[in-house]
Amino acid sequence: MGIQSLVDRVKLHPEIHRAGMILAHNGIVRATSRDGTPVHQVTVRADYGALEKIVGDARKGEGIVEVLAEVREGTLRPGDDIMYLVVAGDFRENVIAC
Repeated sequence: MGIQSLVDRVKLHPEIHRAGMILAHNGIVRATSRDGTPVHQVTVRADYGALEKIVGDARKGEGIVEVLAEVREGTLRPGDDIMYLVVAGDFRENVIAC
């Protein structure tokens, strides 16, 4: 699991020649919640069915070549990686919008 492995996988896509941008996101555990409450740990359980639907819908976006996502499950602490997301597409406005 990792950003680089997802980037490497997306570069193997048969339509990667259409891409002009690969955008990577690394979600991590924050030390505080949105309301400022301290976070010491979170327990993450992924809904892989929902994730696949979201990724599948994102792949249908204008100019999008590929979307890959990985979620880390279990008990995580501030600074730990939760999710990696990589989007490849033709132009930055399409990739960022995705």
